[in-house]
Amino acid sequence: MLSVQHISKRYGERQALDQLSLDIQPGQFCVLLGPNGAGKSTLFQILAGLFAPDAGEVALFGVSLRAQPQRVLARLGVVFQQQSLDLELSVRRNLKFHAQLHGLRWPAVQGHAAALLALLGLADAMDRVVRELSGGNRRKVELARALLHRPALILMDEPTVGLDPSSRRDLLQAVKTQAREHACMVLWATHLVDEAEQADRVLLLNHGRLVASGTPLEVRQQLGADTLEQGFIHMARPAQTLENA
Repeated sequence: MLSVQHISKRYGERQALDQLSLDIQPGQFCVLLGPNGAGKSTLFQILAGLFAPDAGEVALFGVSLRAQPQRVLARLGVVFQQQSLDLELSVRRNLKFHAQLHGLRWPAVQGHAAALLALLGLADAMDRVVRELSGGNRRKVELARALLHRPALILMDEPTVGLDPSSRRDLLQAVKTQAREHACMVLWATHLVDEAEQADRVLLLNHGRLVASGTPLEVRQQLGADTLEQGFIHMARPAQTLENA
C-alpha cells in the first residue's frame, strides 16, 4: 500500500500541505479532488521525489521514500499535468528512452509497449512523431509510457486538462481498467467532480488538509450535501472568496 503520514510542506508564508495523512490499497482507483491551490500538485511532486516534505513520511509497501528513494521511485508511473513527451521524437523512441531509464532492454518490453498502445487505441502510432498526434492521443502515449515498467502506483496529476469529453472518458476508463486488472494503485488528481464520481474512493483536499475520505456517496454524506458537486462547491467557496477578495 501507499502510506502518507503527517506530510507538511510550506512555501514561504503559504502552507501547501498541513499534516496530511492518507493511504491507498492495491487495486484502488482513488481520486484526489480539490480546488485549485488545495495542495494536489505539491503532494504529487513529493510522491514523485521532486520535492522533499518539511515533515512527515511516505512509504510504498513499507519502503521509505526518504530512506530508499530509488526503490520507491522505480515502482511509480507518473503522468504530470504538463505534458512531457519529446514532440520531435517518434512514439517508439519516447517509449524506448523511458525503458532505458528504468534499466529495461527495449527488445524485452517492446511487445508490452505495443500491447499498451493497442489497448489505448493507438495500435498504428508506434512510428508516428508525437507532434503529429492530438492532445488526447499524446496523453494516451504518456499513460503507455507510465505503465511500461509495470508500476505498483500510478500518479495522474490533472491528466485530462484540455482534452475533449471523448478523450477524457477514454483515458479515465483505461486507467480504471489498469487498476482493476493489474491490482495497481491509482491516485488521480482533479478538480472535476464528474471524474471523482467514478472513483473507488475520493480523497477531498482543501488548504493542504484532507477534509473527507470514502466512496463518492460517503464523501457526499460527510459533507452533508445532496450531491458530491454541491458539497464540493460549498467546501471550496470560502477559499475562492478569499482569493477573489
